[in-house]
Amino acid sequence: MTIKVLDTFRPEPPIVLLAIGQTLVWAGLYYIFPALLLQWEQALGWSKSDITAAITLAVLISGACSPFTGRIIDKGHGPALMALSAIIGGIGLLLLSRVTSLWQFYCVWGLIGTTLAGCLYEPCFAIVTRAKGQDAKRGIIFITLIAGFASTISFPLVYSLAAAYGWRVTTSLSGIMIITIVAPLLFFAARELQSKSTVIVQADTNTPESRNDFLKTRTFWFLAVGFSFMAIVHGATIHHLLPLLDERGLPAQLAVLIASFVGPMQVAGRLVMMTCEQYVSLHAISLAAFVLMTSSAVVLLFSGTSMIFLFGFVLVFGGAYGTMSILRPLVARHVLGEHQFGAKSGALALPYLFGSASAPYLASIIWARGGYSLVLIAIFIIGSAGCVLYLLAQRAAKLNSNGQT
Repeated sequence: MTIKVLDTFRPEPPIVLLAIGQTLVWAGLYYIFPALLLQWEQALGWSKSDITAAITLAVLISGACSPFTGRIIDKGHGPALMALSAIIGGIGLLLLSRVTSLWQFYCVWGLIGTTLAGCLYEPCFAIVTRAKGQDAKRGIIFITLIAGFASTISFPLVYSLAAAYGWRVTTSLSGIMIITIVAPLLFFAARELQSKSTVIVQADTNTPESRNDFLKTRTFWFLAVGFSFMAIVHGATIHHLLPLLDERGLPAQLAVLIASFVGPMQVAGRLVMMTCEQYVSLHAISLAAFVLMTSSAVVLLFSGTSMIFLFGFVLVFGGAYGTMSILRPLVARHVLGEHQFGAKSGALALPYLFGSASAPYLASIIWARGGYSLVLIAIFIIGSAGCVLYLLAQRAAKLNSNGQT
């Protein structure tokens, strides 16, 4: 059945190029942080909470920028936005290779944070949705299928380069790759996709007040906070996975191998979603993703050093998050509507990115008080709350469609 689904899907060249660009930008600009966390802790002598505060700062700044990037995309400047963001992000990595003090580390990640909102999934999906309208779903799925291998590329490659040449050379090479390859790739792919758009974009004649009416609905906030809780689940897990496995005494090579399998499991989850979408509702798939992603914390909590349980965790966590990254724009479009989707996507990204930003530092604080067992219990509780909020969002949307308040 999966083969049949893939055979019927033939993405156009701009979508393929965007998929490659997203894979490289996620690998080089985002996953480089968790891949080098232990290296920085050992080489620079800073605490885990001090280091993870930098990615918290970066993603917070990214979240603050996301509503503005959404409106830039609505004005038709998406290709330039993605390219410029990637270039600045690459420059940030070059500067990162030169830092010697913690305040410099924070400044550089603050700079990188300004770029994340302009070149990762949120702006990419908004551009695809703006260009393809109702046909955007398969393009988004294809992009995430390919980009799901970003962590698979980043963890072992960054580990190998850092072991051979040091983390400073590794960050420099990543920055050069993003500037010279990723930025042009994203620009030309997004411009080509935009030039072939068959969607008629209506002029925005609403007042500034009416443009933000969706912010006044319970549906938006239930959905936004529910997804932000899942961002905490993902961020805390992925950024602390290598330190957690190191604390349990697993060899570094084995821990990297386990972390690198998260990417393929994300792709597997998306393939299962493509197969099941003909028979199962979007709501059912979304609920399953919420429940499984939350449950993965329990699997990891009791896994110890058992390879069976650890790979079981990777299967559940990776598969569930793989579908979650697709579901966010699809559920948002289904629940909130397509009009001004760039602005809605940007506004929805703000609390999501806040959750993602706070996750590494929050997990570090909890770890300092009770170790990684307490972190995993907290992740389970937060994920469960996210499930409840998602159900409340669906209920509010249904009541709204029936004309009830």
